Amino acid sequence: MRHTAQSMSRKVMIIAALSGIAAFANLSPALAEEMAATVIEKGKAVAFDRKKGNCLACHAMDDGALPGNIAPPIVSMKLRYPDKAKLREQIWDASIRNPNTIMPPFGRHQLLSEEEIDNITEYVYTL
Repeated sequence: MRHTAQSMSRKVMIIAALSGIAAFANLSPALAEEMAATVIEKGKAVAFDRKKGNCLACHAMDDGALPGNIAPPIVSMKLRYPDKAKLREQIWDASIRNPNTIMPPFGRHQLLSEEEIDNITEYVYTL
């Protein structure tokens, strides 16, 4: 149940942050787009970092060099995960949906910070 409470708390924080960004975006759409691009760039950097997310060890994705092929390619993510929260959950701990997965539980084992997981989620969702 800890994951559920933690997820709910995290969702509340994200909604509050997005509400603030949305209010600010009404004043400056260009700045809001720049902020979103920065989050996506940070997510890509962590996903491609061989010492952090290391998504390329298993997944072919975007313009990544030397991708692995033991996991599905990361493409059409909006179709595969219409609910972005489910994608984040998959990154946080893939064993929730598949106990036999070899994907590391990045959130549960605190391999990545919550912010890094959020950033990767935003990046992957663009693919």
